[in-house]
Amino acid sequence: MIRVVLADDQVLVRGGFRLLLETEDGFEVCGEASDGAQAVELAERHKPDVVVMDIRMPGVDGLEATRRITKHPELHEVKVLVLTTFDTDEYVYEALRSGASGFLLKDIEPVELLRALRVVAAGESLLAPTVTRRLIAEFVGRPENRRIDTSALRQITDREREVLALVAGGLSNDEIAAQLVISAATARTHVSRIMTKIGARDRAQLVVLAYESGLVSPRGS
Repeated sequence: MIRVVLADDQVLVRGGFRLLLETEDGFEVCGEASDGAQAVELAERHKPDVVVMDIRMPGVDGLEATRRITKHPELHEVKVLVLTTFDTDEYVYEALRSGASGFLLKDIEPVELLRALRVVAAGESLLAPTVTRRLIAEFVGRPENRRIDTSALRQITDREREVLALVAGGLSNDEIAAQLVISAATARTHVSRIMTKIGARDRAQLVVLAYESGLVSPRGS
């Protein structure tokens, strides 16, 4: 059972998502929030598998709520899936930096929302859509966006750098294995070790790190 908290200031949006999830086997809506503060409180109370988080909400917005949830020592297993109206929303990039596991547009088809929730709940990141990588590349490529300290990359091996670059390209573990002619299990091990060494929450943060450190060039996306 995938337990979900819905955070959106629009009642109709929450109601539509709730109806969809309640009529689908394997999902349970354990709470609804109309702002970020409520979303954090519900996450602390219920410890859901996924919080579906709108960005623009009154009071505490979705960006700050995402930070609070992903930094909370007791909510490490709670994943945040960001919802946005526009795929050029700069706040989405900040949400990914803050630990969100991916994002979706609000006009997504129902079947895609269900798939996204399953992917994120399973511990993966929703990074396959090209628009996600384009969004990260766009904002990292701006001069005003300061790049992070590259010292985090000094801890990883040359092979792990190669794997990280492929993760940033949106490749799955199976695709990385095929590209490097290694087993899928070995690819998973490499990804897991990279995340441990640099303290990344999930693959979404690996992608952001790869771009911000300059390992992957935005011009190449």
